[in-house]
Amino acid sequence: MEPALLQPLCGALPERPAPIARRRRSILGCPVDCVEYGEAVARVVEWARRGESRYVCAVCVHTVMEAYGSAAVGRAVAGADLVTPDGMPLVWGLRLLGARRASRVYGPDLMALVLAAAEREGLPVGFYGGAPETLGKLVDAVRRRHPALEVAYAWSPPFRPLRPEEDEEVIRPICSSGARILFVGLGAPKQELWMHAHRGRIRAVMLGVGAAFDFLAGTKRQAPRWLMPLGLEWLFRLAAEPGRLWKRYLKHNPRFVVLFAGQVLGRSVKDSCSFGEPGSLCGPGARTGR
Repeated sequence: MEPALLQPLCGALPERPAPIARRRRSILGCPVDCVEYGEAVARVVEWARRGESRYVCAVCVHTVMEAYGSAAVGRAVAGADLVTPDGMPLVWGLRLLGARRASRVYGPDLMALVLAAAEREGLPVGFYGGAPETLGKLVDAVRRRHPALEVAYAWSPPFRPLRPEEDEEVIRPICSSGARILFVGLGAPKQELWMHAHRGRIRAVMLGVGAAFDFLAGTKRQAPRWLMPLGLEWLFRLAAEPGRLWKRYLKHNPRFVVLFAGQVLGRSVKDSCSFGEPGSLCGPGARTGR
């Protein structure tokens, strides 16, 4: 069941302005914005300065397929203020759909750039998610690299859904901390659903960055840089964590190739399905109401 949208706990929030015009394409009904790092960082900083409640999704094939199969996840991604192509397969997909200059905006790199920008701009940040040990190492690493940056909040939630009263107890310290940028590391699609449910409750820009917590904390190894342009990070991660990831890749990767080939050839999802503003949906979950 999709989490209900709740009432603000942070006091009056600024009225949400009209969405910024986007260079957007739909990949299996999942909206993906054609942005570069500089533009993405500038948007996050601008929203954070204004104290706006926004959220950013960095999507890969796994997220796209979760959104394709679930109306709740589809709504969460479609409702994001910015959806960046986290993986090379999506960059290639954008180019096939006419966005010839599409480039990757990789979640861990975006997080590192936003941290540097927050330090320059004096914007407090927070972290929500990750295992306790990982979170502690992440905060230590961030403070070493960015000594002038205020880390206003950090918490590792339990690996279970929070009861409504527990959720309220979580949101209050986030709000009172003064964090204007909140990095969310719950993994997809949990972090997308969480950010969607908490828009308007948290006066901060939320960035769903998944495994970036582990990478920046040093608790997991990233794929070598030379592998990244080849779109083979999944193979490196599978070799590193076969027990956890083999089902994900076996389930999603072949289906994505077949379904997206059908989209490109005009036999399935129409390209116009989720162009335009957040909220338009498609994919089997949306059609069947799953």
